[in-house]
Amino acid sequence: MTGALRVTTAGERALGGSRGLLLLNLGTPDSPAVADVRRYLREFLSDPRVIDLPAPARWLLVNLVILPTRPRASARAYRAIWTAEGSPLLVHGRALAIKVARRLGGDVRVELAMRYGRPGIGSALDAFVRSGIDRIVVFPMFPQYSEATWGSAVARVHELAATRWATPSIRVVPPYFRHEAYVDALAAVTSRVLAEFPAEHLLLSYHGLPERQIRRADAGGVWCLTRDDCCESLGPHNGRCYRAQCFATSQALVECLADDAVPSETAFQSRMGRSRWIGPDTEERLVALAEAGVRRLAVACPSFSADCLETLEEIGLRGRRLFLEHGGEELRLVPALNAEDRWADAVVRILGDVDGGDEG
Repeated sequence: MTGALRVTTAGERALGGSRGLLLLNLGTPDSPAVADVRRYLREFLSDPRVIDLPAPARWLLVNLVILPTRPRASARAYRAIWTAEGSPLLVHGRALAIKVARRLGGDVRVELAMRYGRPGIGSALDAFVRSGIDRIVVFPMFPQYSEATWGSAVARVHELAATRWATPSIRVVPPYFRHEAYVDALAAVTSRVLAEFPAEHLLLSYHGLPERQIRRADAGGVWCLTRDDCCESLGPHNGRCYRAQCFATSQALVECLADDAVPSETAFQSRMGRSRWIGPDTEERLVALAEAGVRRLAVACPSFSADCLETLEEIGLRGRRLFLEHGGEELRLVPALNAEDRWADAVVRILGDVDGGDEG
């Protein structure tokens, strides 16, 4: 898909002589059918950056424990959120790509690709080469850095690019977890919900990770998860820590929401397996808040740039049910950034800061 307008000033700074932008997200099955979900889960969970176990243990876990049962349950969950146009993640991604392309202009080709599933990264790279593009900027749709998302997706781009002849040069947008444009877009969406919904509390729920992956990001091994306040501020000791970056996003968002202030907190969702995951845990906080007397709760999910299974089903359906079962009266899910105009504008602004390596 190619835009039709002249490149904006920010786009010119970001892309210069390059003419390709790759919007990169995690992925989605082709359909909510069990076979398609199984195929997607096998690719996703076989990634050593997602399940960071030795290869034999990972194969046994995925093929003998997870895949025999989970695809059917996951397929039911996907059916609950699937739209007439298809997967919400893909629908919103395509809409965003069109808006960004229009803002960047006809000289810039914008492609959307998924780390797992379709449209694939390889197809996007081939489309760039066929179009004669010699420079590509990769924009991971993951505001915070983790090996399981940002790291895996970017590594796959480089891996596939290395197999192609005359591959365009590649630059990658760094994590933008507290970039002003990203936070402003988050605040705009959140404020819209808070203006119409009298929330008593705001829960900021991010995707979780096993604690071992957080510790592996601490090269010195002396800071991450060694103290209760390890994520309260960012510095050289934890600059690449996913959990600390999530707390930094929360802090920036709450500051931006000062005029719509309600009590807020940060938690982490989507636990899987028996290993220890980072906390606080979202499900536990939903129960605790309801039992503490919170009746109207707003939940935003800032680590997800587009609505997907984890936002719409895990929080919007199961999370709401859990909150109501323990005494809450209403849970309102704040939509993800999706293809909001403010988000499309933010993407272009963030691209404009690539040369400076700005992380927020």
